[in-house]
Amino acid sequence: MPAPSVEIEVGTRSVRISHPERVYFPTRGETKLDLVQYYLSVGDGIVRALRERPCMLHRYPEGVGGEKIYQKRLPKGAPDWVETAEVSFPSGRTADELCVTELASVIWAVQMSTVEFHPWHTRRPDVEKPDELRIDLDPQPGTGFLEAKQVAAVVHEVLDELGAVGWPKTSGSRGIHVYVRIEPRFGFREVRRAALAFAREVERRAPAQVTTAWWKEERGAQIFLDYNQNAKDRTIAAAYSVRGGPEGPVSAPVTWEELPDVETEDFTIQTMPARFAALGDVHAGIDEAVWSIEPLLEWAERDERERGLGDAPYPPNYPKMEGEPPRVQPSRLNPSNWA
Repeated sequence: MPAPSVEIEVGTRSVRISHPERVYFPTRGETKLDLVQYYLSVGDGIVRALRERPCMLHRYPEGVGGEKIYQKRLPKGAPDWVETAEVSFPSGRTADELCVTELASVIWAVQMSTVEFHPWHTRRPDVEKPDELRIDLDPQPGTGFLEAKQVAAVVHEVLDELGAVGWPKTSGSRGIHVYVRIEPRFGFREVRRAALAFAREVERRAPAQVTTAWWKEERGAQIFLDYNQNAKDRTIAAAYSVRGGPEGPVSAPVTWEELPDVETEDFTIQTMPARFAALGDVHAGIDEAVWSIEPLLEWAERDERERGLGDAPYPPNYPKMEGEPPRVQPSRLNPSNWA
């Protein structure tokens, strides 16, 4: 018989956890209740990463070996104290997404079988103006975490020259994410344009290691700097979010000093609680390190004026954007392939 549900006290809230014994992570056998305890152990960190942000949920009702549900709208049955933020998508549709303001909302989402939290890079006061620039280092076939760390060093160098503070974390898979807090003065198009200009600068400094090519057929064994993670409705796993792997990997905030020596396997729901207890949130200062993207917008204008580098393709589900190049694979644009 299934174990009875348990009540978890989170601040002034009480959250009922059903099926606490259900195994979510088969490598070591961690359960749904273990996942709850993990998020409680890193509470300050996960709330800081999610606070006031619309958040998409990745739910695994049967554990990470079962079906994965991408949940944009708040699941039904939420208590009245669980808050939401209304967002609109490129399709024009809208939704009320989870908007975390307290740890109890995170634990309630876990009760609803959420493993991964994927927030927007905007906050509820103005969901159309990002306050976070996201630099996504995505290893391509033939590369891995080692190469991503090497490119991260170049990213750090460029950020230092700009006077911007970057906050690195593991992706929970093979990649690295670097966040920069920015003034929420510009819309998604401008922030994405700034991210593209930044990525192109890193590519110029390490052309053998880095690519900004959107089409996979143009990429080699390089690290792709995915500028489109700054487009509207694109989300990345939050700092401290668990990922849906059998060993319970975590997207772990790290410092620049330790990044060269860490491995993505170092961070799991088994190891992160002790790290957090010892170090606290190593991204605790992120909200105080606010920067303006104006220098990057100037770089974007320079690239277009002096190098003929305009916009780059958007993902396929976006409407055609003004100034965007043809959203067609380059090989299909070759007249020799038209016959």
